[in-house]
Amino acid sequence: MMGEFHSLLELVTQGSAAIPIRFVDPDSVLDAAARRWADINAFKGRSGDILVVPTAAGCVGQVLAGAEKGGELLSARALSARLPGGLYRLEAEPEAARRAALAFLLGAYVFDRYKARPDKTPVRLVAPEGLDLAETTRIVAACALAREMVDTPAADMGPLQIETIAREIAESAGAAITVVEGDALLEANYPAVHAVGRAAAAHRAPRLIEIGWKLDQTDLPLVALVGKGVVFDTGGLDLKPAAGMRNMKKDMGGSAHALALGRLVMQADLPVRLVVIVAAVENAVSADAFRPGDILNSRKGLTIEIGNTDAEGRLILADALTRAGEHQPDLTLDFATLTGAARIALGPDLPPLYTDDDALAEGLLAAGTAVGDPLWRMPLWAGYRGALDTEIADLKNDSSAWAQAGSVTAALFLQRFAPTTGAWAHMDIFAWNPRARPGYPEGGEAQALRACFHYLKTRFC
Repeated sequence: MMGEFHSLLELVTQGSAAIPIRFVDPDSVLDAAARRWADINAFKGRSGDILVVPTAAGCVGQVLAGAEKGGELLSARALSARLPGGLYRLEAEPEAARRAALAFLLGAYVFDRYKARPDKTPVRLVAPEGLDLAETTRIVAACALAREMVDTPAADMGPLQIETIAREIAESAGAAITVVEGDALLEANYPAVHAVGRAAAAHRAPRLIEIGWKLDQTDLPLVALVGKGVVFDTGGLDLKPAAGMRNMKKDMGGSAHALALGRLVMQADLPVRLVVIVAAVENAVSADAFRPGDILNSRKGLTIEIGNTDAEGRLILADALTRAGEHQPDLTLDFATLTGAARIALGPDLPPLYTDDDALAEGLLAAGTAVGDPLWRMPLWAGYRGALDTEIADLKNDSSAWAQAGSVTAALFLQRFAPTTGAWAHMDIFAWNPRARPGYPEGGEAQALRACFHYLKTRFC
């Protein structure tokens, strides 16, 4: 199973000889030796700064981590990538230490499937007082699972591989799983999923994957998680330029997040029924590819005019969200690397959150703040709904240019298909670190995953 601890990191429960890690800001009081060393190295305690202070014998005596303006988590995440091997402990108040320990572990992620890493003495961390080791391990593993799936090239992370991971998750939890593949999608009434994925090679046929857990326990609330799984997006016949296609292996990031969060929910045995729905396709180019100007049917019965084949994610999510609604969920969360417009609005680090439920928005934003996994609410602005109108179908997949707000109009498109029996939220994630920093290697990133899990725990436990 993907998404386990990296071999160079270990969390231990005790260690009297552990090297202390102190979080300091420019006003912190240091002992004389540490102060001299900090001055020599121009260490100011800025967020993200790390300084190893040696002993007189040349060994590691302590570690100073910058905490200016509350930057402990940023510094903690950089620690495991920058420290020499050894056993460490965090010197901080218990709650701050527990948060820093999770950040420390998240920063240890390394994607080494294709490139051997040099041998290194393991970095070990003494678990802070009160840390839930089992849950912390599960959260870090879930984030690693999402990141590894995103980092894996499309040749090795196709629809079948996503299905295989989903089966492993379902089987480990005793959950049911069904998969509808290829032309069977038409018979099962998933026409939009089939249309987007039909141009791919036969061994990369589109599929609708559904996991069901505790569905017979009808006294429990039902949570639906929906993920966009476009394993590679060429743009279809509206072909992307080379630069735009380069990182499109990450376009299945929504499915990775839905599966990872679903695994977390089941491992934590939250008192809910759970449905995880993933539409896994490749938006390829062939003689059978869907075309600009085509009118597609959808599972909901709404017809969709195709204005651009590169706006394919919302098409497969339309069928997946409709299927989720058939379960009459109390809460639906969908994850998708849906629009470049979201990056223009908020950049790579801050995913937009869309919902018409104020209580859900407030809860998710609070959860993101609590665990250092931020979201930013964006408006489902009704004034832009007309940008989806078309003369010859119920709606179109590319909004009219006058609306401009591409992330908003994409969310409005999804709202037409979202379940109506409970609250719904859509997260337009990037799932990617575009620049390498200690603790944040360039590549796959888990966004909104920890926030959503914290929200689910808080709401349902």
